[in-house]
Amino acid sequence: MLQVEVSFPVRMMILVLYGTAEARDLISLLSASGYPVLATALTAYGGTIAGMGGAVEVLPAPESAADLAGQIKRRGINLVVDATHPFPGPLSEMARQACQEMRVPFIRYQREETILPEDPLIYPVDSWDEAIQVAARLGNNIFLTTGSNNLELFVRSPYMKGKRLIVRVLPDYRIIKKCQDMGFLPRDIVALQGPFSTRFNRAIFQAYKADVIVTRDSGRTIDTKIKAALALKLPVVVIKRSPPAGNNIACTYQQVFNLVKQYLGERG
Repeated sequence: MLQVEVSFPVRMMILVLYGTAEARDLISLLSASGYPVLATALTAYGGTIAGMGGAVEVLPAPESAADLAGQIKRRGINLVVDATHPFPGPLSEMARQACQEMRVPFIRYQREETILPEDPLIYPVDSWDEAIQVAARLGNNIFLTTGSNNLELFVRSPYMKGKRLIVRVLPDYRIIKKCQDMGFLPRDIVALQGPFSTRFNRAIFQAYKADVIVTRDSGRTIDTKIKAALALKLPVVVIKRSPPAGNNIACTYQQVFNLVKQYLGERG
């Protein structure tokens, strides 16, 4: 990962958690506004992209909330912006705990929820367990576009017995190894970096002979999956988000800036 040692006044250091395309935008915009920005991500690829966005340093991926709290203290970080996936993952949870412990403001950037079209082929569900049961009822070739988190729930579920699971994940060797360790065959691992167009999604779903698509409500990026599935007359199981925890939830870049200025003052 990119390592650049730069010193800045303590009272304005920001850490951005990378995990979405918007994270890179926020790093660039905050940096251009005079705020020095550090970044961290769970993967080497994410760290590289975060560095390209203008972060002065990309910190090693933390192993725990305590590890991240130590980095916050050592680096003099005064505010954390969480721009990871709309479904909070390990990095997001670590950061929330670390910020609470260190009494550092925590801002959660989150895409607005998707307004799903009215269609009998769309099945909104409230949990992973419900998604598994509904998908199992709808078809045998189940195409998962939910990422690498919680794959084990599908693999271990008795509802999936006799079903073919196809998973689309990032082309990161650790993620691919995780899939293989869970028993996925190479033919059932689609390792690709998005975003994907409706046309591309449609071609992939057809190529793998999908009977049902399972996805998460990840905001605007879900639209092309739904459009592709509906064009093919395929059912789509959409896992809805839980209500966001805590305060300081921002859905636009301007809301992030307003909160940053509230805590750190205006720069530039």
